[in-house]
Amino acid sequence: MDGNGRWATQRGLPRTAGHKAGAETFRRIATHCKNRGVRYLTVYAFSTENWRRSADEVRVIMGLLKRYLLEAVDTMERDHIRLHFFGDLTPLSPELRALARETDEITEHLAADDFQANVCLNYGGRDEILRAVRQFAADCTAGTCRPEDLDEGRFSGYLDSRGIPDPELIIRPSGELRLSNFLLWQCAYSEFYFTDTLWPDFDEAELDRAIAEYQKRDRRFGGVKK
Repeated sequence: MDGNGRWATQRGLPRTAGHKAGAETFRRIATHCKNRGVRYLTVYAFSTENWRRSADEVRVIMGLLKRYLLEAVDTMERDHIRLHFFGDLTPLSPELRALARETDEITEHLAADDFQANVCLNYGGRDEILRAVRQFAADCTAGTCRPEDLDEGRFSGYLDSRGIPDPELIIRPSGELRLSNFLLWQCAYSEFYFTDTLWPDFDEAELDRAIAEYQKRDRRFGGVKK
């Protein structure tokens, strides 16, 4: 969800205003995805590198997250929306971690085929892979598995995204042409859609264009279609 700060700067507003506008965009896009029948939406909310930003900007982002989680706790069951987090949540405040746990508990009671939003929070693709490797190594030391047992399927089970399909389409707004440490393992065969639109201006029509473009792609996964 990139371009919030630039969106605000272009309007003579503080960068924090862009994050507030971006949060509203997320609500609209998540609702549109659900209505279109999309099963999973994974958004990059805060990276492991974003802690380098100003304390005020980080504070506002975390405040927006708290407000969203409080609303989610009240509406997830009513709207049949599952919520899951990717990333290392230990650096977050105890209050935010408790709210995240509460949303996990609600998600467990919802139907498996309900729409699910995955929020990448204090997430980095490299960090996710390192955490998975460390856990696998710990399991080997404990004797619960052996190094030769490791294959792609088993390794995927150690990732934050375990049990969730790899993304079919990755959309990068704001004109940047890079992944920025997003889902590095999972994106091996994802299709990409780049747009100059800044995230606060990203609307339902832009999402529909991305999906229409995706539907034109010939996905062969390294093979040849007959």
